[in-house]
Amino acid sequence: MSSSEQRRRQLAREKFERQQKRREEARRRTKRITAIVAASVAVVAVVGVSAFVLSGKDDDKDKKTEAAASQSPEPTPSETESKAPEPPMTIDKKATYTMSLGTSQGDIAFAMDASKTPHTTNSFKALADKGFFDGTKCHRLTTQNIYVLQCGDPKGDGTGGPGYNIPDENLTALGKAGDDGAVTFPAGTVAMANTGQPDSGGSQFFLVYKDTKLPPTYTPFGKLDKDSLKVVETVGAAGVEGGAGDGAPKKAVEIKKAAVEKD
Repeated sequence: MSSSEQRRRQLAREKFERQQKRREEARRRTKRITAIVAASVAVVAVVGVSAFVLSGKDDDKDKKTEAAASQSPEPTPSETESKAPEPPMTIDKKATYTMSLGTSQGDIAFAMDASKTPHTTNSFKALADKGFFDGTKCHRLTTQNIYVLQCGDPKGDGTGGPGYNIPDENLTALGKAGDDGAVTFPAGTVAMANTGQPDSGGSQFFLVYKDTKLPPTYTPFGKLDKDSLKVVETVGAAGVEGGAGDGAPKKAVEIKKAAVEKD
């Protein structure tokens, strides 16, 4: 690897770390504001109906306010922590499942090994079965140093999710991190986005269309077939709106219908 390429990747990681630091500071400011507001309001009176007192533990309030913050795969945002439980386990943990996405740019499909990522596979099947992904857009494309198309956000701005989190899984599958703290996510890999904190995945995921170096902190749970990889490569080649290296893809990708079936 050339020194210039190493330098570009190092700059990308440093940018990510700065973004994470700014977001953490913003979350802390939001927590302080929320605490002040909560302390000043004890009872809300509704004339002619009744009165309600809304209260909760500080940590619950913190987690709710954090849902508005975005995070990055270096960069890759997802929903933040939530108290809601993940779906009950209903899949066959020994089976392989295929997630099929009918999109505006063509069909995309990837295999999921439930024996390696049972929580992730189960969550995606539960979400797909209730139409969670239908009508959503792949809101983010990165084309410099990190080559991913990010999807799964019902809000379309990097802050949405299912209202619960799932644990990290399969983090050693891509090998041990090198001296740069990263491993290679090969083209065709499908992995979970997260907040930068352990076990903070929700519904957002990213499709790798070119080998990408990232820390081994994103659950790799799927593999695109060849035709599906070509679809994502085409989206990546078209670039980002406005010519930047990170933003909405020029070729808009809308997920019209998502389904997960046992192979």
